[in-house]
Amino acid sequence: MTSKYKSFEYMMHPKSVAIIGASNNPDKVGHIITQNYLDVGYSGKLYPVNINVEKGGKIIGIDAYKSILDIKEDIDLAVIAVPAKVVPKILEECGLAKVKTTIIVSGGFAEVGEINLQESLLKISNKHNFTILGPNCLGVMDPKSRVDTLFLPTFKIDRPRIGGVSFASQSGAVGSSVLDMIANEGFGLAKFISYGNAIDIDEVDILEYLEKDNDTKVIIFYIEGVKRGKEFMKAAKSTSIKKPIIVIKGGTTNAGAGAAHSHTASLAGSYEAYEAVFKQTGIIKADSLDDILDFAKIFETQPLLKGKRVAIITNGGGVGVLATDSIYNNGLIQPELADKSKKQLRESMPPIVNIKLPLDMAGDANDKRFNDALNIISNDPNVDAIMAVALFQTPGADSRVAASLIHFGTLMKKPMVVVSPGGNYTKAHKDMMESSGIPVYPSPERAARALAALLNYYEYKSKNEGKPARIKR
Repeated sequence: MTSKYKSFEYMMHPKSVAIIGASNNPDKVGHIITQNYLDVGYSGKLYPVNINVEKGGKIIGIDAYKSILDIKEDIDLAVIAVPAKVVPKILEECGLAKVKTTIIVSGGFAEVGEINLQESLLKISNKHNFTILGPNCLGVMDPKSRVDTLFLPTFKIDRPRIGGVSFASQSGAVGSSVLDMIANEGFGLAKFISYGNAIDIDEVDILEYLEKDNDTKVIIFYIEGVKRGKEFMKAAKSTSIKKPIIVIKGGTTNAGAGAAHSHTASLAGSYEAYEAVFKQTGIIKADSLDDILDFAKIFETQPLLKGKRVAIITNGGGVGVLATDSIYNNGLIQPELADKSKKQLRESMPPIVNIKLPLDMAGDANDKRFNDALNIISNDPNVDAIMAVALFQTPGADSRVAASLIHFGTLMKKPMVVVSPGGNYTKAHKDMMESSGIPVYPSPERAARALAALLNYYEYKSKNEGKPARIKR
């Protein structure tokens, strides 16, 4: 069998792509995929294939072919978007055309009981020595190489900018939703892989590829079930020493597990067993889609948290109280500031400010007050991280406060998160900060959960770095 790593390279950096099922009909999946390649600026060779095309015909202005066998050039990737019953014949033709790898976006296989039909696909790919991603998937996206097999129009789902987070999803629906959310968050995408029924390429192969991928700094995963348990554990343990892996598991209840089986023909398994695997292999467990996004952006933008001591500064006392609760609820603590820091703060803050943590700088706090507090507290040896509450509804908070947070957040060697709940005015400043690499959260609880994940990963990595990836049995 061809190296799975090479297969991913053919998917992510293809010099030539055949789209089988391409169409001029904008309602067809094959039309959307072809149009997406054009919209994102793919620079390789594109070959639309449709059995009904006339000789010399074009699809979306590109020369089209009746069969992939009519193409006389080498094909790195074939994206297959035809009815399920036709897929075996198409795969045979891909084998004869010596296609390097395939993505089958078509559904209608084991997830609807067509197990024999699905198994026939793997027999064909084995015979011709190429790999399959899918079936029943969205395929892949790589913003850097301008590859996009998603059958979702660019006007309906925002495409993320280039970044360091790679996202793999067993579910196309979860995948597309999270991609849309990533595009509107403060971090970018390295790779997206939707793998559906995983008859060939699966979670293990994806982890092994992303571990070696230089563009990937953080891995997020939505899984419903794992087929190769021991291999997955080994791959996860090896990868998590080098890069954080954040996983949200679908099918945590009996009802959810049943839904997962009908969705991607996946065996969801005991959630308790998965939790044990996550703990043993260093996987960071996410309990919600919010967790996925919150954790991903702190891992991509911030240094690891090397201690539990989080200093809170705020321009709103009540939110400071909630922030204090949130850090203790997540296993973090509030430090006692060094005497030098207290003295400096007393000299720089007005008399109404009580010099203790959480530091409530009062509702009229402006950029100077934020500057002074950040400068002093970021250099305090008793502080491991800062949670800055910035309420932009208050009189003194404006773009200059956001600029102060950006300045210190980018210079500090300690993690800093910002808590900033609010509406449109707040969102404008949130976008400003996040575009500069400062993670902003709508609540103290979400910020504290992200900090705790950062600390837990640091502790796991420190304990296991340099050890062989042995798995307890």
